[in-house]
Amino acid sequence: MIQRAIALSIVLVLAGGCGSWQRVGQPEKAPAPGTAVTRMFDATSAYKAMGSLVGGGALPFVASVRYLAGPGSDSTLALFSLSLSNQTLSFAHRGAEFVAEYHVEATFRTDTAGAGGRGGGEGSIPVRQIASDEQIRVRHFRETLRTDESVIYQKFVMVPPGTYGVSVIVRDRNSPAFSHAERTDTAPRFSGPKLSRPVAVYTATARGHRGELPKLVMNPRATLPYGTDSMRFYLERYEAGPGTVIARVVDGTDKELWRDSAQLTGDTNLASATLIVAPGNLPVGQAELEVVPAEGGDTVRARFLVSFSNQWVITNFEEMANLLRYFDRQDWVDSLRRTVPEHRAEVWRDFWRATDPNPITAENEALDDYFRRVQEANVRFQDEGQPGWMTERGEVLITLGEADEMLDMTNGMDRSGLRVLRWTYSTERLVLFFEDQTGFNRFRLTPSSRAEYQRVLARVRRTGR
Repeated sequence: MIQRAIALSIVLVLAGGCGSWQRVGQPEKAPAPGTAVTRMFDATSAYKAMGSLVGGGALPFVASVRYLAGPGSDSTLALFSLSLSNQTLSFAHRGAEFVAEYHVEATFRTDTAGAGGRGGGEGSIPVRQIASDEQIRVRHFRETLRTDESVIYQKFVMVPPGTYGVSVIVRDRNSPAFSHAERTDTAPRFSGPKLSRPVAVYTATARGHRGELPKLVMNPRATLPYGTDSMRFYLERYEAGPGTVIARVVDGTDKELWRDSAQLTGDTNLASATLIVAPGNLPVGQAELEVVPAEGGDTVRARFLVSFSNQWVITNFEEMANLLRYFDRQDWVDSLRRTVPEHRAEVWRDFWRATDPNPITAENEALDDYFRRVQEANVRFQDEGQPGWMTERGEVLITLGEADEMLDMTNGMDRSGLRVLRWTYSTERLVLFFEDQTGFNRFRLTPSSRAEYQRVLARVRRTGR
């Protein structure tokens, strides 16, 4: 079991060079069963830019393919890994457990028409195929609702060096949900002195020879939680022996953000190291790890993402602070806004700990619940000409949650001629009226409702409801 910075653990479900890994935890809060909210912070473009395969639709996933040397120069070891969240799968109650089943297919095809062809198109020839059925078992219903990267599937296969169309299909065995992604990828030939590209991992043990499968848990999303954890990369060198490598992290403008050295251990045929990139002062956003032998040689690179969460791909600190404008702990939000850039990572760590209602889990349930409401407001209140979370209806939904009754009083029920909505919060003994005085669906709280709302909100925050 591996302990990570925010009490994150990984437990092996299927061992060997393949299988699924299940992250376990018991968040205290979760979305209601059946709740479907469009993700506000779409990670698709960010992960595609990093070279990942990204599946959307009803069964979203992020997959990666990385390469190490095979036994000889005519074989390359392809490391395939895929990341899912529990919430995307259909769980069935079986005895004392909840069980989900899914099917994974990954195909490597050559394109007889040239390297530019699509992976599954006419003229392509399948070279290797991964296909397996997997199960996820959890003991508590709330674990089925997890929205973080809770499942990691991985499998390793040998392929001849060359260019491939790689296609991935994931199916939910208990529902019609499925997703597909494909891209063109190149399996390099490892001959002569050469470094592998760094492989993002959660844990890795060096292998003894090139014919052996590595013992590692891959990090398919290659995502580093901002200011709270370290990023790990596994690296191998062939036909050059042990030695020192220089590693640095740069941003999109080639500005150096971090630098360190690491010692490769092993023999002339195979030497390896695990690079640990501490969060330090790395800013949010995409970054690139560059590694070069100390004595000189080719540079190898790997992209990764620094984000506030692998659920919310927000890559701008000011944007995050702005999105938190309705969050309960405005004292901490203000501290985030006031912090100078060089101390932001430290203050973010303090913010996370201070606002996390259940520190033993990997998630911050208060923030997850808050951003679910932000996303829901964006979906429901799109008609006002601005993001739904910035509307007054969005503000109320985010801070107080779903009203017990929402009534449209427009059809002759209001004599002023204005469109009027009435929201009732029975527990709080609060009735709010929204008026559209422009006729363009721009609803605003009436002055008396605004005053009542602020009074009740202050009480709710004071009592911690």
